[in-house]
Amino acid sequence: MKQHDFPVTRVTRSRIDSIDFDQLGFDDDFSDHMFRCEFRDGQWTEPGIVPYGAFDMYPGALCLHYGQAVFEGLKAFRGVDGNIRVFRPDMNAKRLRDSCERLCIPPVAEDLFCNAIDELVRVDEKWIPSKRGESLYIRPLIFATEANLQVKAANRYLFLIITSPVKEYFSERTGGISLRAEPRYTRAAPGGTGFAKTGGNYAGTLRPGEDSIAQGFDQTLWLDGVEHHYVEEVGQMNIFFRLGDTFVTPPLHGTILPGVTRNSVLSLLKDRGEKFEERRITIEEIISAHRSGNLKEAFGAGTAAVITPVGRIAYENEVIELDTGTPGLASKQLYDAIVDIQTGVAEDPHGWNRMVTTPADDALNANVI
Repeated sequence: MKQHDFPVTRVTRSRIDSIDFDQLGFDDDFSDHMFRCEFRDGQWTEPGIVPYGAFDMYPGALCLHYGQAVFEGLKAFRGVDGNIRVFRPDMNAKRLRDSCERLCIPPVAEDLFCNAIDELVRVDEKWIPSKRGESLYIRPLIFATEANLQVKAANRYLFLIITSPVKEYFSERTGGISLRAEPRYTRAAPGGTGFAKTGGNYAGTLRPGEDSIAQGFDQTLWLDGVEHHYVEEVGQMNIFFRLGDTFVTPPLHGTILPGVTRNSVLSLLKDRGEKFEERRITIEEIISAHRSGNLKEAFGAGTAAVITPVGRIAYENEVIELDTGTPGLASKQLYDAIVDIQTGVAEDPHGWNRMVTTPADDALNANVI
């Protein structure tokens, strides 16, 4: 992709030497720069790249009081060929628009979204790790900055994009992650904001999430908000089950986040000729399938974790144990297939990667007659 005309204010001194790239986490190592664009007078204006850092905001900002804020998450990869790839940003742009629509936030055009990511990744290209399983995590966010006490949609917003070099979210887990099916609390209900990527959805999961950790589990397995019987999703991931020779995942009906990795898994299963169903599935059906030996595996799918096998599921007094070391598990094959595409090891038949040139590429191209 060609370079775009965003003004760039560079840091006077990079912090990259303070980062231990041999010990990356998934937390607070932010890159040198961020993209910034403000919405005022009915339009997005003054886009540009500036040093990462704090900024002023009034205590009356509507995002702080009424939660008018949305965000996204995607990744850039340094391929085995040295090329930089951003994975499926068009899908993140669409999901961000859908989230904005639900929360009465003016949407950001896909061109602005993708071009801003291109330029920010170019500017902080040195922050992109090279090891398999590592990436530059990209976090776009939009929030209301108008200071007002009315419960209303704001008339001023800030669109930021920040980045961070990361490892995979559950990269240190062995034997798969453990899940506790939540029998009491609700993540989302029909007609709510479950499909939107907004902070309020996550805030409501913290208490049951802490409860799950206190009981020795990694994540909460969410059940539907009406009957508390139908499986919906995991803490930060969509969920898949393999029942016999068929993969099953809950359908998108407004209470589940439409995951980019979820969509990628379904495409890969179709490519492989596998049987799969998007349908409602109860926790009782999962337990029954395990008892009969028909539950072959379960795994989560999400940007941060890619594909993560599930080793244990608990629901009330029932505990399901799954062998995540069994040879030939689909979760391992799907993980490799996605990471191979992201890093240029394998072909990209669906055109999922957005290629980002570097200043060195531009200099080389400029010398070609």
